[in-house]
Amino acid sequence: MADSNGSYTPPKVWTWDKESGGKFASINRPVAGPTHDKELPVGKHSLQLYSLATPNGVKVTIMLEELLAAGHRGAEYNAHLIRITEGEQFGSGFVAINPNSKIPAMVDQSTTPPTRVFESGSILFYLAEKFGAFLPADGADRAECMNWLFWQMGMAPLLGGGFGHFYAYAPEPYEYPINRFAMEAKRQLDVLNRELKDKRYITGDDYTIADMAIWPWYGALALGRLYDAGEFLQVESYEHVLRWAREIDQRPAVKRGRMVNKIWGEPEEQLPERHDASDFDKPAQDVADNQA
Repeated sequence: MADSNGSYTPPKVWTWDKESGGKFASINRPVAGPTHDKELPVGKHSLQLYSLATPNGVKVTIMLEELLAAGHRGAEYNAHLIRITEGEQFGSGFVAINPNSKIPAMVDQSTTPPTRVFESGSILFYLAEKFGAFLPADGADRAECMNWLFWQMGMAPLLGGGFGHFYAYAPEPYEYPINRFAMEAKRQLDVLNRELKDKRYITGDDYTIADMAIWPWYGALALGRLYDAGEFLQVESYEHVLRWAREIDQRPAVKRGRMVNKIWGEPEEQLPERHDASDFDKPAQDVADNQA
């Protein structure tokens, strides 16, 4: 509760205030489980992805497109759109795949029984092992790749839920949390900048799932695509991160992966659902109309 000076004293017992504000207030809640019954669609391919083109969702679509570009035809997939602002992640079908109700979530229909995989890092690792790609086999190199994969999984909540929330999505700007998380975001960029000074990719010469995990967050931030915070965080000062981000940005599979399950931005950059490679050659509206 706030006193007459505007300062806040936490109550002895916290209660849920549905009117707390912020961009995502309508879908945030302190309990788990489904809010409604809704079956998920299932397409023709073995891999069924249920997602949205947030940084966590883009990690997986980049991985799938990179696998296909590398010739792994078994990585063909159906990407179904989950509109998180409309609460579709709380449907019974989605919750059955991911009880945490967060995108992305995936089902591998090629196994008996089908395998559910949730958490973006877990999906990247699952696909890398399944296809033997983008994950070093050697012990030391593999460990380094996993170091950076788990680094990203641990740091992203501070960048997204911390800096991103208070800088871009909170109902009003608050100096303390913005300063606190801006400092942490810059520290993380500095970690990457120092590592990338003498490396092409985050683990060395090879492009791995660690790069695919880190790039949609920190690459997008460095390229000015995340939270409109490039100037605020002085991203141009992290020259090695920028070099790495720009190189990955030019990969054809990355360009395609960024489009999948995207429903904002320029129309030519959107592919709300992806069910065949030919979908990239169709206008976004045509794809959406065919799946309505």
